[in-house]
Amino acid sequence: MSQQLKPYPEYFQRYIGKAEHEALIPALESSLSELKELIKKFPRQKENYAYAPGKWTIKKILIHLSDTDRIFAYRALRFARKDPQLLLSYEEDDYAAAADVSNRSMDDLMHEFELVRLSNIALFKSFDDQALKRVGKVPLGEVSVGALCYVLAGHIRHHIQVINVKYL
Repeated sequence: MSQQLKPYPEYFQRYIGKAEHEALIPALESSLSELKELIKKFPRQKENYAYAPGKWTIKKILIHLSDTDRIFAYRALRFARKDPQLLLSYEEDDYAAAADVSNRSMDDLMHEFELVRLSNIALFKSFDDQALKRVGKVPLGEVSVGALCYVLAGHIRHHIQVINVKYL
């Protein structure tokens, strides 16, 4: 990743490292395509399967991806618009627990995520170089708008790896 997109909290490197070899927008687009391909071939009989007690089902993972994309894009928008306020963290397990996906299909959840991601791609495309370099504060530290874009791309790839190893 270009030095101009730093800073970001060290914790985010686990996601950024999965996408930084690509340009910003192609990273968002290709990670979406990778997830769509995986979900197409995911066995529907396993949509409510969790590999261990307390772990999420594939449907919970999909709603988690939508929630995370929304939250991180909101952060990017605030920082790109020069909002200096510290943004609160969010507890992903609480969000997942509160999201009832029992009556939703995987296709519906994937469609929702695709719409969220396409909207976020449009948002990131709207940012010029100066906006991408702007920095904001999150509970883990300072992060640039551009780094948040890479976090979103790598976050999907992180979960794709988990799905491939633990669910398939």
